[in-house]
Amino acid sequence: MDWQSRNRRETAHESTAQQWLPTRSHYPSTDPRGPGCQSTSVFPAWCWAWAGSSWDPESPGKGGVFASLSGSPGHSSRMGGRPSSPLDKRQQQHLRGQVDTLLRNFLPCYRGQLAASVLWQISRELGPQEPAGCQLLHSKKLPRVREHRGPLTQLQGHPPQWQPIFCVLRGDGRLEWFKHREEYENGDRPLGSVVLTGYTVLTSQSEYLHLLDTLCPEPSGHHTQEEPEPLLEMPVSFPLFLQHPFCRHLCFSAATAEVQHAWRLALQGGIRLRGTVLQRSQAPAARAFLDAVRLYRQQQGHFGDDDVTLGSDAEVLTALLMRELLPALRAQTLPRLRGAGRARAWAWAKQLDAVHAAVLAGASTGLRAFQPEKEELLAALEKTIRPDVDQMLKLRERVLGRLQANVQGPLESCLRRKVDAQLPRVTQTLLSTVEAELTAVQTLLTQGMDRLSRHLRGSPSSTRLRKEVYSFGEMPWDPELMQTCYREAERSWGRLGQLAEPFGFFGTQSLVFGAQDLAQQLMADAVATFLQLADQCLTTALDCDQAAQQLEKVRGRVLKKFQSDSGSAQRRFIHGWLLCIFLPFVLRQLELSCKAGLGWMALLGLHEALCFSHDNAVSAELAWGPMHHISAGDTGFREGRRKRGSVCVCMVRVLSG
Repeated sequence: MDWQSRNRRETAHESTAQQWLPTRSHYPSTDPRGPGCQSTSVFPAWCWAWAGSSWDPESPGKGGVFASLSGSPGHSSRMGGRPSSPLDKRQQQHLRGQVDTLLRNFLPCYRGQLAASVLWQISRELGPQEPAGCQLLHSKKLPRVREHRGPLTQLQGHPPQWQPIFCVLRGDGRLEWFKHREEYENGDRPLGSVVLTGYTVLTSQSEYLHLLDTLCPEPSGHHTQEEPEPLLEMPVSFPLFLQHPFCRHLCFSAATAEVQHAWRLALQGGIRLRGTVLQRSQAPAARAFLDAVRLYRQQQGHFGDDDVTLGSDAEVLTALLMRELLPALRAQTLPRLRGAGRARAWAWAKQLDAVHAAVLAGASTGLRAFQPEKEELLAALEKTIRPDVDQMLKLRERVLGRLQANVQGPLESCLRRKVDAQLPRVTQTLLSTVEAELTAVQTLLTQGMDRLSRHLRGSPSSTRLRKEVYSFGEMPWDPELMQTCYREAERSWGRLGQLAEPFGFFGTQSLVFGAQDLAQQLMADAVATFLQLADQCLTTALDCDQAAQQLEKVRGRVLKKFQSDSGSAQRRFIHGWLLCIFLPFVLRQLELSCKAGLGWMALLGLHEALCFSHDNAVSAELAWGPMHHISAGDTGFREGRRKRGSVCVCMVRVLSG
């Protein structure tokens, strides 16, 4: 695919995500470290007073339609730029029809959830403006990736060769590469670019080769003598492989282990930023979209949570449809692929990439066409709901009460038989994970505040003080520093997956991303609070020792606020993810009885109402019942159950609001 084709593909879905992603205008180019560095730090007045400087930073298928999707191994090996699409007009028309069908079935669900989301938003506005007990100031800075750039080599071209390039990771999570650094500095178009949503970074060549070996297995009884691909068989010292389930793989190599490590952290940050764009948004439309996806999948019989909701709205719908198309694509395309082994796997990745690009373009077009209707509907819902919101909420509670009365018996029975035994283990694992992560955040925050106090007490130069304040303000966006916190969530990945998988939960990646987002947001809030409090108490009338003493007092206040907010955030996080793990499983177990009694739509209504109640009573008993006693061990937990009743009863109370 040439640059123009690639640009059309990326522009198609960027327009649907830009309302929830920062743009490049948020990343100023001025930085005390030198030209070209990225900064969003706004220096407080006290820093300028003590630094004595006037420098001013800028503010930041079906029916065999894919049967002809076969290509030669040579064309499949091009791992850099994209050749023209292998889809013919009939295949493209078929995919447009599939996308139209998906949108036709999904948008009614989306419209319904917009109403529920507006009701939820108005009910929140009528309550406290901040979460209960919130002490830290909320950082106004948009989540972002620190721009990273430097020379790499990339496997690209036809035939494929390792070629030197200059790579740039943008602040919005887009990776671009140029032939020379000068082309980037001159503002020229890149050789290629990719949005990092859905990618995984691999730094082991053997692991990547094993992935290729399993990606496209040989048909039964079919044995083709494979000529090994010399460029991949040749050892690569410091590789960076970007793998995607539906897109072409990207193969890079760094010059040193240090460069490889820095790029791995930067790329992982970009992947997370792109993946959680909807989950981080407080917009009613984003919440409505996620709820609509969940209900749409339940109507199709998919109850368990997984990572399909990572990405923008168009990317999520594309992933949904690609999963539906994948069995037909495999059956019709794989037998006709020429080549063997890894060359065949590359050919398969090429075909998937072409289908993914076509589906993404169609989903983006459909969502853009729906945008005016959505905005008009949101405005109409606001006018309709707000005057009668109290009456609507009371009506909702009455309906929920009737639904609860019908399902409470089977629900309690299901929880006792299926959930009760595993709930303490899952809760304990979530608790230990988020506790370790937030403890690491507090340690990092304390070290940053202490470092500022030391430099201020030591009568630093203005240049050094500016750099220290800048570094402190950038801590939430520094991948190397924050990795000490993020690593705690990654360590629990396997354990959480093993515990949650029996309940049909396969969203461990989303859970880990959520924990890392929580750590980053709390760090950003704490940093913003410290800088504002310091700005309020420091004046030029104080000498260095007096100023340092004032910073010590601010440090103590910020740590107290952080401990309060981290405890509340921890409870909300565990409560929310326990529901994500267990609620779909419970609904699946109740499906037959609810179909026979209440009917399918009543079951969906119950799920919607329960989730609404969860968001408006997030500190209910499930968050405290198990958690409050787990830290004291199993004995304490059993004692807690005797005091409060069965854990499953606590869960019933939470589920019923």
